[in-house]
This record gives sequence, structure tokens and C-alpha cells, in this order.
Amino acid sequence: MDAATLFAEAFMDTMPWNYWTKDGDDMPIPEPQRSFLEQILAKLNKDDRLLGVAIGGSYLSPEMDEYSDLDLIIVVDDVYYQQVLKERQLFASQLGSLLAAFTGEHVGEPRLLICLYDNPLVHVDLKFLLLQDFKTDRVENPVVLWERENLLTSAVSENPRNYPPFDPQWIEDRFWVCVHYGATKLGRGELFEAIDLLSFLRGFLAQLAKVQAGRLPRGVRNLEKEIPLLVPDFCQTIPGKHDRQEIARALQYTIYFYRQLRDGLKKPDLVVCSQAEAASTQYLQTIIDTAHFK
Repeated sequence: MDAATLFAEAFMDTMPWNYWTKDGDDMPIPEPQRSFLEQILAKLNKDDRLLGVAIGGSYLSPEMDEYSDLDLIIVVDDVYYQQVLKERQLFASQLGSLLAAFTGEHVGEPRLLICLYDNPLVHVDLKFLLLQDFKTDRVENPVVLWERENLLTSAVSENPRNYPPFDPQWIEDRFWVCVHYGATKLGRGELFEAIDLLSFLRGFLAQLAKVQAGRLPRGVRNLEKEIPLLVPDFCQTIPGKHDRQEIARALQYTIYFYRQLRDGLKKPDLVVCSQAEAASTQYLQTIIDTAHFK
């Protein structure tokens, strides 16, 4: 039996039975992700510096498709960790046809290497962790693909993780400051900056809407599938063109929609920033009413 077959059998044993069936056909994971995983696992389990490999992200969901990326966690022996972290570009290049890679400081995670591979063309995130960090620095319970001495499986079972609790207060404390910022950019004529601000606020709205719908607050990802009835409202937060009036309309609807979602949470302990709300919305209206704006 070849390595790919051994991998596939072991791989399938790690997943819930219902994940491996789609429309009656066996379909562990779609191509090209399956090919890539089969390709690299044989290389990884020969590296004596590693304690194991796990996978999270969309792999844990039955909605994974051919467009999904791969979120791999590489657990490294303490003795070799700094060496592997220093050489992670070289490490990644030895796994396949690496087209490009960069570290994840922009998302606050320098241990992350974001990669694009060819043959097959697939986006892969490699996160390098110590075993102790694997136990604690997680927001989900990944699937262990390969390990030494049951180390990763024990870490997951002994330290189960849940998605971080949603905090609407965090959004409320920031929302009205952002509205004022958007109004200043609108007034100055920095329209692209105002458009970017609307995208940022849309992420807040999506979190609130998803929580109300019983979904995880993962921003606008899969919004069309998860809360289709609210898609028309979200469309109203997008300006139709690079135009002051359009951007102002979208920002005003964003405010209206936010208030609806915030009030719909029915959180009695939520402290509404009423003074900031009144001041920022009045300022926006003043900007809209100015002669030069029209």
C-alpha cells in the first residue's frame, strides 16, 4: 500500500462520519486541497523536529469546498522551535511548489506563514507552535493529522477550546468614533477612505447579525449563505459609486442598520454610548447639509 493510500485511510478515520459523505458519494475533501495534504504529510512526518501536525479552519466544517484554504498547525519540539521559526520560508518551500509566502504580522500573528503553492494551486496557512502554545493558543479544536506519542490528541482533549465569546460592548465603544471619522473624510472629500471605513463598519454589522442568527461572529464571510434574508440590508451599506451623496447615504443606512441590530440583541448590560452617538450623527448631518457638499 503506497503512502498516499495509507494517508487517506488514516485521514478519514480522524473525521466525523457524516463529513465524508456528500450527496451519497465518498468525498473526504475537495481537490486541490486533498492532493496537497497527501503530498506534504509524508514529508512532515519524517521531520524529527516536529511533534505533529493539526488542521483547523474550514476543514472542520462540512461546507469546505474547492475554494477553501488550508489552516495547518505545525507543532515543533521546544529544542528546535527557534530554528524552525527562523527558517520557516525554507521549511515551506520544501513542502511543494511555493509561489509566494509572507508572515502574519498584519493579523497580529508573526508565527504564521501565509503561503501560495502551485501544482496544485492552493492557499495554505502554516502556523508554527510549541506544544504548550498548542494547548493554550487556540480558538477551536483542530483535527490531528499526524503526531508523536499522542501528544497533540492529548493536548486537545485536555484543553478543549471554544470560539471567543462575542462582546457587543467592544463594537459599541468603537462604532460612533468610526462614524465621526467617516464623516470627516466625507467632508474633506477623501472618498476612498470613507468607502474603506464603510467596509470596516460592515464587519461590525455582520458580527451582530450572525450572533442574532445563532451563527459564529466571523464577519462577512459566508454572509450570503448564513443570513440571506439580511443581504438586501447589507447591500444598502455599499455606495453605488465614488460619489459623496452615495457614500453619505450608505453611511446613514449603516447607522440605521446598526441601531436595529444592537437593539435586537436585547442586552440589558450593554452601555450605549449615547452622547457619542448623538454627537457623531449630528456631525454627519452637518457635513451633509453644507453647501460645498452638495
